[in-house]
Amino acid sequence: MSALSRRISVCLFLSLAPGTVAWAQAPGAGQAPPPAVTVVTLHAEDIALTTTLPGRVTASAEAEVRPQVNGIVTERLFEEGRLVKVGDPLFHIDQTTYEAQVAQAEAAVAQARAQAENARREADRIGELRDRRVASESTSEGAIATRDAAEAAVKVAEAQLQTARIELERTTIRAELDGDIGLAQISQGALVTASQAAPLAVIRTLDPVHVDVTQSSAEIIRWKRRMEAAEAQNDDRRVMLRLADGSDYDHTGKLTAAEPYVNETTGVVTLRLSFANPDRLLLPGMYVQAVVQQAVAQNVVLAPQEGVTRDRRGQPIALVVNAENQVEQRPLTILQDMGNNWVVGEGLQEGDRLIVEGLQKIGVGMTVAPEERGAAAPGPQPPEGAAKTDSSNG
Repeated sequence: MSALSRRISVCLFLSLAPGTVAWAQAPGAGQAPPPAVTVVTLHAEDIALTTTLPGRVTASAEAEVRPQVNGIVTERLFEEGRLVKVGDPLFHIDQTTYEAQVAQAEAAVAQARAQAENARREADRIGELRDRRVASESTSEGAIATRDAAEAAVKVAEAQLQTARIELERTTIRAELDGDIGLAQISQGALVTASQAAPLAVIRTLDPVHVDVTQSSAEIIRWKRRMEAAEAQNDDRRVMLRLADGSDYDHTGKLTAAEPYVNETTGVVTLRLSFANPDRLLLPGMYVQAVVQQAVAQNVVLAPQEGVTRDRRGQPIALVVNAENQVEQRPLTILQDMGNNWVVGEGLQEGDRLIVEGLQKIGVGMTVAPEERGAAAPGPQPPEGAAKTDSSNG
């Protein structure tokens, strides 16, 4: 062997020797440690289950102001957009014709009373003549019939007078409901007719207000079944309101009625909610979302949504770490979402450690190193013997 070949062999031996020694000194170095995963320890509790339903605000009472007599509007007596009380005058209609009708009816009453008085005297006179056998029985009966007809005519005339007075009174249109009155739809000088189609104004009661929401019949059935599975109770049905700008309404409402009828076209049921509205913030026609508490689910858990996935059939599943730090798969029954969590009725229980991070590198049955979310991570530690090596080198 030449000198050059011997030098190359020595160099190769020296370059391979340290790795060979290190490999010999570290048996089992190819075995990777258990993968680290982040877990959340779950706790069972009673949770109010809610559903969000779209709806519209409606007045709790509404009255359209319409005339009951014909005539020309002579005056508007209210301020638009203000609160009115029952009996407050709103419009005046020209009274001239109706005053004349009252005067005519009063004259008819006076005439009828005079005729009735004359008929009574005549009947009394003929009655005396009959007693003396001067007048016949038929004459007496005719006089009595005339008297009775005259008295009936008085009652007819009095009824006509009352009608005329009522129509005169109706020339002043009054409020029939306490509430906020809207814009006047007619002006002074306009001709109105009795029971016309177009209202003169609309009065609405705005405190409280109603919110009518709809819920599909299929969802109602699904909710009832879920409530039975979760042993839920429907004792308290509080309602929150979310406004069009995304903010929450200050006052809590209540469910007052549910129409016992499913619309055949849309398949929905109408629910009526009631809310206090002292500041007049809610106005009829406003779009809102009602968060209705439909039940209280007992002994359920809130599972972070990032810890729940779906299998090939679309069923919700979760991976948990058991007491031996091994991964288990659990099928879940989800009642609803709540913020960033799922409300789980079945599949998870008190004390389960749900895996929320590191799902991509693990499988069912693997041993893992769980770390609670939010726990302080240990700082980097120097390798064993590093301090001694540094001191010896120093």
